[in-house]
Order: sequence, then C-alpha cells, then structure tokens
Amino acid sequence: MKRILTVLGLLAAIGVMTGLVSYSVTLYRLFCAVTGAGGTPQRVDADTATTSARIVTVFFNTDTAPGLPWRFEPKQRSIRVHLGEQALVFFEATNLSDQPMVGHATFNVTPDKVGIYFKKIQCFCFTEERLGPHEHVEMPVTFYVDPELATDPNTEDVDQITLSYTFFRSARPEGAEDLSRFQSPDPERGALLFANQCSGCHLPDKAKVGPPLGGVVGRKAASVPGYPYSPALAHAGLTWDEATLDRWLAGPQQLVPGVAMPMAVPDAAARRDIIAYLKTLKAATPSAPSPAQAPGASPSSPPPDSKAEGAPRPAG
Repeated sequence: MKRILTVLGLLAAIGVMTGLVSYSVTLYRLFCAVTGAGGTPQRVDADTATTSARIVTVFFNTDTAPGLPWRFEPKQRSIRVHLGEQALVFFEATNLSDQPMVGHATFNVTPDKVGIYFKKIQCFCFTEERLGPHEHVEMPVTFYVDPELATDPNTEDVDQITLSYTFFRSARPEGAEDLSRFQSPDPERGALLFANQCSGCHLPDKAKVGPPLGGVVGRKAASVPGYPYSPALAHAGLTWDEATLDRWLAGPQQLVPGVAMPMAVPDAAARRDIIAYLKTLKAATPSAPSPAQAPGASPSSPPPDSKAEGAPRPAG
C-alpha cells in the first residue's frame, strides 16, 4: 500500500510539472499582464484617472518579424501627454503579399518599470489579426499613463516612455479578426480626437475662439448668427457635408485661400472619426452668443488668433 501511495504521489508530481511546462508561457503572460513585469502594459476598460500636471513623452516603435510580409509603422513618432490624460494614436499596416495574412502583435513599454502604470484601453494587439492581400489599414490605440507613476520613487525620474510593437505571422490563424473593422467611422474615437485636438477652439453648444459646431453637418458655412467669420469663408459658398469637411480638415487654406485657420488634420482616419463625431452633434438652442470682439473689430473680421469654422488645433 505504501508503495502504491508513493507511486501515485510521484505520478501526481510529474503531472503537475508537465502542466507547468505546458502552460508556462500562458502563465508567464498572465503574470506579466497583472504585474507589468517585463514592461507589459495593463489592459483596462476605461480611463478612471484624474489628469495631473506632470507630462511625459511617449515614443512609438514598430517592427515586423521575418515571415510576415507586412509594412507596419506608427502614424506619429511621439506625443506628449499629461499623466491620467486619455490619448488616441494610430498605427498603419499594409499587407505586401498577394495572399491574406494573419499576424499577432507582441508589445511592451520601456523602461520596464513603467509597465504597471501604462494602461491600454483599445488596441489591435489583443487578438489574431487578418489583413487582406495588399490591404492597408490604420489602427487605433487608446491609452493613458496612470498618475500613480508620479508617486512611485522608482519612477520619479521617468519623463520618456517607449511603446514598442512587433508583428509576427500567427501560428494559430483560425478565428482571426479582420483589421478592416478599424476602417469604419467611429464617433467615440472621434469624440476623443475632438477633445484632444479641437476643443481648445470649439465647443458643440457655444462659441469659443471658433463658432459652435453643434449641427455643423448640413449647415451652410459662416452661417452662425453673430459670429465674426473671415471674409474668405463668408463668401466661399460652402455647405458642410462629409466630403467638404474632409477637404477642410485636410487643408483649410487649400480649400478656401485666405481663411484665418492654417491648421489641418493630415491623418485620414482621424478626419473620418472626427466627422463621424460631428454628425452626432445637434444644433444648440437658442443660438450660441458670439465671442467678444476686439475694440474696433468689424462683424466681418475674425477676432485675434481666430480659428475658422471646423478646424482643430494641431495635436499636442
């Protein structure tokens, strides 16, 4: 009987060790996901942090492993964000082959000690991803850096973070999601882009530096009562539909030479999502009051530092 118990104990020990070996990679990934070990960012459902005054610069790095014929690049090399501030950035991928390909992205941040504080809300890196032959997509990543980073003596010297991705050809392509899902306009992403890039000059329901944008889609340009538009925009004869807004955001000066607004949104995916958000905004009732005019300014002249209708500030 004693020998049987010894044999059973040895078999149980072997079974446990075999299981640990079989699932060691999965267990290690779970450990990293919970603790941030190895610079593994955390996944969260929403940004619940309070924005702080401290700013960090986040850089973006991308690589593609041999065997996956994709071009994979960040749309922006870096951004500056406040701790706790939700940020939206884009990456682009192109399948250079004649066949659909499935990839899987690994990711980490450096320095490694920041992993526990780097929170990703939306990312293409959580699943196997399929890209059609010669297909090109722009993919969003939404994240924030936890303000707790500022209270940790181990990270008090951190003012730069690098988020790195490497795409590998997937060993388990079945059940992969299509990256083309990110090509659909997303008003939620647009709301975040609007908050980050446009809200310094525009609000939906009242005039700020620029006119209110509630109900802008379908509205005649330069038509908000009392707002001092530039003569160029006032005489442009435009109506703000999706196509016109896209051209305006891509280059206001190219669409209407002489307008006061020199800024643009060069990223096509960002323009698409901002317009999707603008479509959800209803016109304010009653009409928003006009901004204060400088002494001697005429109703047809833009105020100092005016931003013409529909144009955002540059990111950052």
